Amino acid sequence: MAAKIVHAACPHDCPDACGVLITVEDGRATRIHGDPDHPVTRGFLCAKVAKYLDRVYSPDRVLHPYRRVGPKGSRACNQDDFRRISWDEALDEIVTRFQDIVRCHGAEAILPYSYGGTLGVLNGASMDRRFFHRLSASQLDRTICSITGELGIKSVYGLKLGTEPEQFARSRYIIAWGANIHGNNVHLWPFIEQARHHGAKLVVIDPYRTRTAACADWYLPINPGTDVALALGMMHVIINQGLFDAGYIARHTFGFDQLRARVQEYPPERVARWTGISSDDIVQLAREYATTRPAAIRLNYGIQRSENGGMAVRAVCMLPCLIGSWKQVGGGLQLSTSESHNLNKDALRGAELMSHPARVINMVELGRALNDLQDPPVKGLFVYNSNPAAVAPNHNAVVRGLSRPDLFTVVHEQFFTDTTDYADIILPATTFFEHKDLQTGYGHYFIQISNPAIEPLGECRSNVELFRALAQRMGFEDPCFRESDDDMIDLALASPHPHLQGIDRARLERDHFVRLNLPVNGVAKVSDPSPNQTSTRVIPSEATEISEGAQSRDLAFSPYLPFANGFPTHNGKALLYNESLVAQGLDPVATFTPPQESRHRGDARYPLELLARKCDNYLNSTFSNLPAHQGMENPDLLEINAADAAPRGIHDGDSVRVFNARGEILLTARVNGATSAGVVAARLNWAKLTGQARNINVLTSERLTDMGGGATFYSTLVDVVRADG
Repeated sequence: MAAKIVHAACPHDCPDACGVLITVEDGRATRIHGDPDHPVTRGFLCAKVAKYLDRVYSPDRVLHPYRRVGPKGSRACNQDDFRRISWDEALDEIVTRFQDIVRCHGAEAILPYSYGGTLGVLNGASMDRRFFHRLSASQLDRTICSITGELGIKSVYGLKLGTEPEQFARSRYIIAWGANIHGNNVHLWPFIEQARHHGAKLVVIDPYRTRTAACADWYLPINPGTDVALALGMMHVIINQGLFDAGYIARHTFGFDQLRARVQEYPPERVARWTGISSDDIVQLAREYATTRPAAIRLNYGIQRSENGGMAVRAVCMLPCLIGSWKQVGGGLQLSTSESHNLNKDALRGAELMSHPARVINMVELGRALNDLQDPPVKGLFVYNSNPAAVAPNHNAVVRGLSRPDLFTVVHEQFFTDTTDYADIILPATTFFEHKDLQTGYGHYFIQISNPAIEPLGECRSNVELFRALAQRMGFEDPCFRESDDDMIDLALASPHPHLQGIDRARLERDHFVRLNLPVNGVAKVSDPSPNQTSTRVIPSEATEISEGAQSRDLAFSPYLPFANGFPTHNGKALLYNESLVAQGLDPVATFTPPQESRHRGDARYPLELLARKCDNYLNSTFSNLPAHQGMENPDLLEINAADAAPRGIHDGDSVRVFNARGEILLTARVNGATSAGVVAARLNWAKLTGQARNINVLTSERLTDMGGGATFYSTLVDVVRADG
C-alpha cells in the first residue's frame, strides 16, 4: 500500500502549535516532520515532538482499561497492582461509584482535574466540561499555569493579544523577559536570528542562565520575584529622561500622571538592591529599549509564578505603551495571542447544563482540597490531561490525599504516571495521532485542523469519546452528548466574531491552516531602518510604521498591530491606572512588594531562593518517561552558585539535601554559573523516576499569586546541606 501523508497539528502546551505532517504506511505512522508551508513553524519540529513516534509506539503505553487490585502509592505500585478489564466494566464501575457518591454526599463531592495535556479545542475542553456541568460536580479553577499573567496583561490592555512572531524579524531591540525562547518557543528563534542578522540586539532577563541567555548579546541575571521593581526602574529612567512617546501616551493611555508619580519611588539605585542588577545596567537597558526602534518584548509566564506575578506582568506590559512601540511593525510585546481566536467555546462547554451553581476549587490547592475540604469532602476525583501527583505544588500533601482509601480516583492517561499510581480505574487515552481536533495557538494567529493519522492503538479513546460514552452510561439524554467531533468543530467555528468570518471546517480541511481575519491598521510605508538607527525622542506621527520589506517571507500577510490605535478597555486606552484593582486589594498603578518567600522578607532558616524549573526536553511532566528524552536531561541536579556551595562544604557531584518546612529531596550538586548567589535551581521530574518517590514539588507551596490565584512555584525558600552532613 502506498504511503500517505496526513496533516495534523501539535496540541502540546507550547505557543507554537506546529503544523505537522505524518507519513503512514500500512496503517502505521513511520515518520513525523514539520509542515514546510506553515508560515510560522516552517517545516521543523522541536526536539521533543521530533521523537513523537517513540511516544505513540512506546511499549509502556496504556492500551486497555485497568482496575486496581493492589495498594495505592508509588512506593509499592506497579502494573501488577492492576487487573485488565473491559471498557464496559470500567464505565459501569465509574457510573456506580459516582451515583453512590452523589446519593451520599452530593455531586459536589466529585472533582474533575485537568489542564494542558492537550490544547486541542475539543479534547482540551468540550465534552468533558459538558459532562461535569450536567453532573453539577465541583468545578475546577484551572489556575496552575497562566491565569495570573492573563489577568496582568488584561489589566493594562483589556485583551490577551500581542505582537506576531513574524514581526520579530523586523525588530531592532528584543528583550526576552523570563522567556527561554531557544528551549520552549523554538519557532520564534529564526525570526530573532533574522533580526540579529540585520543588527538587532537580543537582551535576556532571567534568574537562570538558560539556553537563550547563553546565546544573548546581553544577559542580565535578576533575582527571582523582582521583575516589578525592574520594570518600574526602567520607567523611572524613560519618564525622567523624556524618552517616552508623548503623543501616543496622550491619545492611547490613561493614568500617566499617576505612573509618573509612582516611578519616582523606584530610582535605579534602589531597584538595584532588590534585583541584583546594577543601577548602571538598569539605566543602559532603559535607554536602549526606549531609543532603539522597533523594540519588542517576548514576555513569558515564568515571571507570573511569583507571589507578585500579576503585578509583574502588568508593569512590564506598560513599557511598550510608554515608548509607543505598539504602532511599529516589529514593536510591542508578546505574552500570548490566545484571545484572538474567539471560538464559540461557551457552546462547546455547556455551562447551562448545570442544575445549580457548584463550588469552585482552585487546582493549585489540590492537597488542601483532598485532605481538609468538608461539606462535602472530595470523594471522587477524575483526572485527565494532567499529572497532578507530579505537577501540583505541595507534593507531600497531594499524595497524602491521593492515598486516601475512601477516595475513588479515575485517571485517563497514555502512560503509567505518578498519578496512575493512586488510581482506582485507569483508562487508555489516545495521542494526537489517533483523534481529530481543532487547534489554535497562543504564540501566533493561525488556526488548524488536526487529522487522525492512524487508528487508536489497543482500546484507547479520546477525551471526547470517553465523556460521550460516560454521559450515555449516566443516562444524560441532552442532545449535545450525541454530537460528533465534526459537529463540535462546526459549532466552535460558528462564532459571529469577525476574526472567524469565512473560516469553516471545509476550508480548514482543504488548506490545513488559516490565518485569522485580523484587522489591518492604517499603514504608512517608510524606508527600512538601518541596523543601528536610534531615536532619542519618540516619533510623533500616529501612522503605523512598516518597512518596505515587510511583505517578504518574514511578513507574508498585512501586519497586525493590535494596539496601534487604541485598546479594548472600557475607555479605549491602556490602563496605566486601573481603578478596578483597588477592589482586589491591589495597587491601581503598580508597586513592588517582595514575596513572603524571598530573601528580602523570608524565613532566615531558609536563605536560598529555589527556581523549580522545567526540563528543556520535557514539557511539564510530559515526555519524562521516554528514554530518548531522558538521555537529553539530568533532572536529579541541584544547580548552585560557588558562593553558596563553598561555605556549605559542597563540591561538584556531592549528594545534597534540599529542604524546607514542607519537605526535602536528595539531589546531586552542580556548582556552576547558571544561577546567581542566593539562588539554586532544580528541575521537575516524575516522582517515581527519582528513586525517592518525590520530586521538587515537595518544596513548593500552595500559596497563591496576587491576581487570579495562580501558583507560586518561583517563590520558594530552601536551604541546602551535604547529604552526609
